[in-house]
Amino acid sequence: MEFKKILVTTDFSENSFFAIPYAVDLAQKYDAEITLLHVIEPIIAPADFAWGSYNLTEIEQKTRDYAEANLDKLISEHFPETMAVKKHLAFGTPFKEVIQYASDENFSLIIISTHGLAGLSYVLFGSTTEKIVRKSPVPVLTVRSENHRFEMP
Repeated sequence: MEFKKILVTTDFSENSFFAIPYAVDLAQKYDAEITLLHVIEPIIAPADFAWGSYNLTEIEQKTRDYAEANLDKLISEHFPETMAVKKHLAFGTPFKEVIQYASDENFSLIIISTHGLAGLSYVLFGSTTEKIVRKSPVPVLTVRSENHRFEMP
């Protein structure tokens, strides 16, 4: 196996950070490059905010700025200073964007945490990680949080 390009996904949740040490270790062992990816989902706003006005372009720019700042923070806090880490922002449905980007850029491995931000969206749409594992043509390493305990159903 040769891992020359490793894609690490993050939704900025605490759980997503557990994938980073695996990426660092594999990158050092295989002399691979790492790209940190965050996907911004489309902003869906009601056609009429009766309680006030909004500027969708401004909201999108603030979302992009927030994501850029958080990617920079993650890189500075969780990766060795000597390691060059690329960052990439994508826009769309997370599982589709991760798979498309990994395929288009010829990544040899995707590393993703098993849990991220969840709640009602998980109930309605299923797990992003699960969809990536099932549909990706690129091998996927899933990482659980340190505190996760498996219990038989």
